[in-house]
Amino acid sequence: MRLLVNRVNLLLCQYTAQVRPSAGMATGSQFHKLATAAKTVETTGVQHDLDTDNKKSMAATVTQRHSPLTDSFGRHHTYLRISLTERCNLRCDYCMPAEGVPLQPKSQLLTTEEVLRLARIFVEQGVRKIRLTGGEPTVRRDIVEVVGQLKALPQLEHVGITTNGLVLTRLLLPLQRAGLDSLNISLDTLRKDRFEKITRRKGWERVIAGIDLAIQLGYRPKVNCVLMRNFNEDEICDFVEFTRERPVDVRFIEYMPFSGNKWHTERLISYSETVQIIRERWPEFQALPNGPNDTSKAYAVPGFAGQLGFITSMTEHFCGTCNRLRLTADGNIKVCLFGNKEFSLRDAMRSEDCTEQQLVELIGSAVQRKKRQHAGIGGNRILLHHPHHRQQHLQQLRNCSNLTHINAQGKAQMVDVADKAQSTRIASAEATVQVGERLTTLIAANELAKGDVLSVAQLAGIMGAKQTSQLIPLCHNIALSSVRVQATLLEAEQCVRLVATVRCHGQTGVEMEALTAVTVAALTVYDMCKAVSHDIAINNVRLLSKSGGKRDYQRQ
Repeated sequence: MRLLVNRVNLLLCQYTAQVRPSAGMATGSQFHKLATAAKTVETTGVQHDLDTDNKKSMAATVTQRHSPLTDSFGRHHTYLRISLTERCNLRCDYCMPAEGVPLQPKSQLLTTEEVLRLARIFVEQGVRKIRLTGGEPTVRRDIVEVVGQLKALPQLEHVGITTNGLVLTRLLLPLQRAGLDSLNISLDTLRKDRFEKITRRKGWERVIAGIDLAIQLGYRPKVNCVLMRNFNEDEICDFVEFTRERPVDVRFIEYMPFSGNKWHTERLISYSETVQIIRERWPEFQALPNGPNDTSKAYAVPGFAGQLGFITSMTEHFCGTCNRLRLTADGNIKVCLFGNKEFSLRDAMRSEDCTEQQLVELIGSAVQRKKRQHAGIGGNRILLHHPHHRQQHLQQLRNCSNLTHINAQGKAQMVDVADKAQSTRIASAEATVQVGERLTTLIAANELAKGDVLSVAQLAGIMGAKQTSQLIPLCHNIALSSVRVQATLLEAEQCVRLVATVRCHGQTGVEMEALTAVTVAALTVYDMCKAVSHDIAINNVRLLSKSGGKRDYQRQ
């Protein structure tokens, strides 16, 4: 009987997790189905063992749904990329200047113990694959030990590394003994002279030797090649030929350089264009099946030992199946490679009163903020194909640090007003809505179908002023002491004049509240009148006066 009760409880948990018509108890029909299932268990002693795999799958689905690594769009993140360092032993000309880039103090970077602790926490929450990146991760003296300790994590299934390959001939065998499962090698050219020109370093032969050693040791290495017009597009077919005898996966990455405040699309070589170039030489070049979370579109020339892949970050994003998170060398979690938002796990971890559960909650909070997809070119997306692109971009953005609403990283921020003195702040603004002769007559007679235009506009303006901080991103949430909105019909001018006066006693002004009030009121006039005519114009939204701060203003 006890076995039967336990069985019913298990089925109840599984079934309600799948159906969940509400947050409460199961419905009567569900209990009927559960009772039927329980009866089956009771009368057939072996039946309960037949669905073990299905039960595990259902339990895993329920676990994922409530995991802190599952975002608001249902994507469960099982893949973590950890940057072990900002340093690199190359100086690629499209990545950084010859003298390198400024690096953060060592104290700002995660220690080995902190890296391993965060890795363990992520694995306990559901991460099953970790890839070590940089900078160049092989410049870390303890890289072999890090791989070995990661492989000791019980639930972690895969540890990989992304490297420029310069020291693979020395390190790969120890890394394999430590448990390294896979490796990606960044190589943008198969020509020695071009390699030295791009990287400002020698070592092309060592990289090729590292690839061949990886093959000899049983790996199937991935070779990442960033394609750029007028740079290496003349080597597309050379890279395809590279897969003839070698069991490697060459992956072409769409590159979009960003400088200053503009995208330079002329250097982009798209996925479709690259496929077309290859098929001109190998018409039989064909697509291969892809996994559900693959970022690369797989292709191959029949008969070749290796294959090709295309990472189409620009022309065909793969956000819908993204299962990746990133941990930067300074301890920030990035939920999207192209996103600006970062959350410091380092600071939280180094806080004495931060528990491990709070770290998990912080990770979950960051994952929940992941967007459905990254921004397009028009949204100023910044592509960071190489580890040092992030440093290069931050260096460009530091020019903005003298702006009050931009921090040193070029990100928007609110002004801190804590040190400002409190005072009575007053601001007035106005707007006019030109409505024309017919609407003027109807408003004056209060004969519009939607009701009293002037009264509704006044109320809307007051509500708008109180919602300013919700509408304008960098405005402070101010406790307003007074909002007055006047809506006056000027029949001779055939317009409605709106004037808002806002008052508070605080540390920052209320001019935005006054401007928001007249703007919302003006839009309300339009909405009330549009059924009669669309020939309506909102004009002269402007500040009339402000006082109480450092710089008073009075429109003449």
